[in-house]
Amino acid sequence: MLSLVLSVLPVIQNDDFAKDWWLPRHQQKIAERKAMNKQVDLLFLGDSITHAWEYTAPSVWQKYYAQRRALNLGFDGDRTENLLWRILNGGIDEISPSLVVLLIGTNNAGHRQESSKHTALGIKVILEELRSRLPHSKILLMALFPRSKKPSQQLRVLVDGTNQLIQQYANGHSIIWQDINHNFVDEQGILHESIMPDFLHPNAQQYQLWAEAIEPWYKLYETKNR
Repeated sequence: MLSLVLSVLPVIQNDDFAKDWWLPRHQQKIAERKAMNKQVDLLFLGDSITHAWEYTAPSVWQKYYAQRRALNLGFDGDRTENLLWRILNGGIDEISPSLVVLLIGTNNAGHRQESSKHTALGIKVILEELRSRLPHSKILLMALFPRSKKPSQQLRVLVDGTNQLIQQYANGHSIIWQDINHNFVDEQGILHESIMPDFLHPNAQQYQLWAEAIEPWYKLYETKNR
């Protein structure tokens, strides 16, 4: 039953490491959004990989987004259900960004080794909420980045399985699929520490690649919405 699928049940992030900062960050981000006078053109939604624009690649963020009306709503450790809670509790109210960059789901695999089917269902519900709340925004649905060193390892298998399912949610119009994972692995699919030191989080150089991949979509939809 749908009610038993944890990935679709909105809840706050209650892991021990997040208890002191998660809700305050949510409130701070709401205040940041309000301070932008509802003028958010580019919205990032996700987990620690998105959050890390702020501490792993601040220079890349400064280069591409400091002069744009961009808002980073990445939260360390978030799973689909935590992002869903934020969406339902004021995180994206009163804005209409040209482009939403969505990357979420790897912690569903890593935290409880959730099935790809359930993780994908959580992402589907998030997309439905975004389409309802941001009807004029385009959504750039990112493939979950590879994790674990080898393609045969369990977490990589789960992430790859989720990607196979969620790419079907893209329609080429309101939801655009983008997979940049070939930038992170070699020809055998091996993920190296020189790219992601913990086999999960990209280093600063990879954020440059990510920004370059986002750029054409942002420019296209920014122009259309002028």
